[in-house]
Amino acid sequence: MPAVSPDIKQLLTDYDQLHLIAAAESLTEDQVKDLEDQIRAIDFDQITAARESSDSSAGDDAVPRADNAVAPATVVRPPVSDEERLQRQKDIATGNRLLADGAVAVITVAGGQGTRLGFDRPKGMFPIGPVSNMSLFQIFAEQIAARRERHGGSLPWLVMTSDATHQETQDYFSDNSYFGLDPQTVHFFKQGSMPAVDAESGQILMNGSSSICRSPDGHGGMVTALDSSGLLQQLADAGVKHFFYHQVDNPTVIICDPALIGVHDRIQSDLTTNVVRKVDPMERMGVLVDIDGETQIIEYSELTEQQAHRQDDAGNWVFWAGNTAIHVFSLTFLQSLVADGCQLELHVAHKKVPHVGADGEPVDPSEPNAHKFERFIFDALPLAQKTLIVEGDRDREFNPVKNATGSDSPETSQAAISRIGREWLQQSGINVSEDQVVEVSPATALDADELKQKLEAGSVTVAQLTK
Repeated sequence: MPAVSPDIKQLLTDYDQLHLIAAAESLTEDQVKDLEDQIRAIDFDQITAARESSDSSAGDDAVPRADNAVAPATVVRPPVSDEERLQRQKDIATGNRLLADGAVAVITVAGGQGTRLGFDRPKGMFPIGPVSNMSLFQIFAEQIAARRERHGGSLPWLVMTSDATHQETQDYFSDNSYFGLDPQTVHFFKQGSMPAVDAESGQILMNGSSSICRSPDGHGGMVTALDSSGLLQQLADAGVKHFFYHQVDNPTVIICDPALIGVHDRIQSDLTTNVVRKVDPMERMGVLVDIDGETQIIEYSELTEQQAHRQDDAGNWVFWAGNTAIHVFSLTFLQSLVADGCQLELHVAHKKVPHVGADGEPVDPSEPNAHKFERFIFDALPLAQKTLIVEGDRDREFNPVKNATGSDSPETSQAAISRIGREWLQQSGINVSEDQVVEVSPATALDADELKQKLEAGSVTVAQLTK
């Protein structure tokens, strides 16, 4: 029987993973080599440190962290004065110029499955158009195509997938002719993965005789994945200066909003974050705050009910600035993260992980049994020299699809898409009932003004937008 190499045996001995040596005894030579490759890819020191940090804190620092937090001191809010409106127009002009110059790229984080929606395919393939039934991916593709047509720039699209979604996502784009986009301008890159370990013993779990249980390393793995794919350098060489980042579950995101791009550039921000007002203190959203002069995000799970309701002296909620996961990164900031090793904090999650036991039989736990590890992109905030928070229009920009029913569900998201369409029609002087289902695809118009122009020209009819 083939034996594991001496260096692997020593590594597994040092980190108390001897069960992997035992597992190798029944494998072929090729299987042992494959298992060794998987083992070499693991940073055992990182995993050990993350588990020790999680065990030692166990929530101890959550209370003081929240207690030390204050509402963000500086936020770019929707304009109300003539001066602010003028500045916004200047920012839009700057954003338009950067888009025309090819200085902006789009990153769509699409590593997740639609499991919580009862959809066993990549979430980006989920049908969400209330009239067209088009998928999330198609909506984004049409936005990008419309931006390219409007501004004339290249606007590369980077789609971050995972082991679970990579091939099916690529096939979906290919089968749909990339929704009319030039395939050379759409780039797929795969996020990394981390092993799952037994929550009690710390031993790495197996999902087959020669295969380690692994899961995606979180959206914070984007920086490493973008660099290792070669895309970061490729786009830098092509003149890209800013990266617009969003997650795949929000169909009403305004991709490469010129106003957001423009203010990000004007402030020379390393990392800009779009926020919206929480509808309720207990809403399950992370919030942006200032802690000791640094911009950080506190997750909703870190807040007690009393903390979540905390108000400032003026009676405003402290934890109001909900994170939309819409960001703009500067190229130089991403390059600095790469130069520093991309080591965002590794977080531990206690999850149910089916696996294969020592006897080779499948184990399907009924309770959380394992630790998974992931990084969060917002942990880059304290590492930035200059950050910017911009308050967006929640009704227009943030209507995600996260749950099968209730809030942030397909029903609420489709209702928002339809409401936006009705508002645009009403701004064009067309009366539509409040129960009329409307959808204005990005290929038809990116905003109310463009829709009005097309309606007046007769190139679009109301009947095409409704059902």
